Amino acid sequence: MRARGCLIVFVLFSCCFGTVGFAHGQQSSNENGRKVVLRIEPLYPDMAKKMHISGTVKVFAVVAPDGTVKAVEPVGGSPLLVQASEDAIKRWRFAPAASESKELIELHFVQMTLG
Repeated sequence: MRARGCLIVFVLFSCCFGTVGFAHGQQSSNENGRKVVLRIEPLYPDMAKKMHISGTVKVFAVVAPDGTVKAVEPVGGSPLLVQASEDAIKRWRFAPAASESKELIELHFVQMTLG
């Protein structure tokens, strides 16, 4: 119920203030990929909203055996969106594993104008 209330407030706020940006992350489909146990969605940068920048960011996350992200290596995307992606992914947590791994992550930034 609380989530529904937050969603309603978000939509009302968005309608009153025009442009809304969403960022949605997904781990690439990899049979050997580690499961994400804590996913922090990136904040859509204000400058990117003002410049109407949207698109996909691809990064490799270097994940330690304990599931923490040790490093984020950008592969492609707008520099404004890459920075927001790195900031969020550094806070992600993966399932523990026997060794360090590299996980390919795609984040999709979509901008919508609400009437």
